[in-house]
Amino acid sequence: MESQNLLLGQYLSLIDFCTCTNTYQKYINQINPFPTNSESIDALQNLCKHIVDPIIDHFGREQFQLTYGFCSKDLKHFLEQKDPVTGLKNGRVAPNLDQHMAHEVNRNEKYYCDRLGAACDFQIANVSSNKVVDWILDTGLPFDRLYYYSIERPIHISYGDGHSRSICTFTTSGTPTTKGIEAWVNLAKLKIE
Repeated sequence: MESQNLLLGQYLSLIDFCTCTNTYQKYINQINPFPTNSESIDALQNLCKHIVDPIIDHFGREQFQLTYGFCSKDLKHFLEQKDPVTGLKNGRVAPNLDQHMAHEVNRNEKYYCDRLGAACDFQIANVSSNKVVDWILDTGLPFDRLYYYSIERPIHISYGDGHSRSICTFTTSGTPTTKGIEAWVNLAKLKIE
């Protein structure tokens, strides 16, 4: 597989994308965090070129904080498990929806996520997430999916062939909704047309 130090764009390397999660840091000796399918590398490079690099160009590398990048099969396994001490799940994972597994395939040689592409979660230090979303939409970045969780939480963004510019937030029970972000949804649709 590609070198772990492979630069995916102007700023971030493969190792940045594969080792940024708390779960990886916690189980570092038990997780191979890297892609096994070379198509995943291509997808991550496209995500950086079309989404991450422009965001860093605008807000600055020092401000950009990657909180969740690529999800390997090993990382997926640990995210689905409970911490043996706290009994709490290590994290949330939705490989068939969220594009964090990029183009990885399961044992049946099927993609984990049919949407393809790649995703990451990030935040900008000292800038509220709603301001970052405003900038992304005003700029017209060709994202596929954008998930807005709250003003102080990271933003999920993906890039794939669909460029659907689909945006949603979530209810307190975790159900996707566009309630309360209708202006963003309309702006995202305008940029498609």
